[in-house]
Amino acid sequence: MAGLSIWHVLIFAIVVILLFGTSKLKNLGKDVGGAVKDFKKSMRDEDAANTQLNEPRTLEHEAQNKTNSSVQS
Repeated sequence: MAGLSIWHVLIFAIVVILLFGTSKLKNLGKDVGGAVKDFKKSMRDEDAANTQLNEPRTLEHEAQNKTNSSVQS
């Protein structure tokens, strides 16, 4: 059988825990989780910026933006 059984995975996990220790694995998990979280946040921010860049720019749109900014000032 060429696949991994549950025993292979269990033995591998025990060896990894013995080599690195639980505290290093815990810190590694936190670091990887933080990196994934930051990556997802940056992707959302980039998508928001791209949607603003993809809006059509017309003369009426520019005039409306100028009047809105002068009213807010």
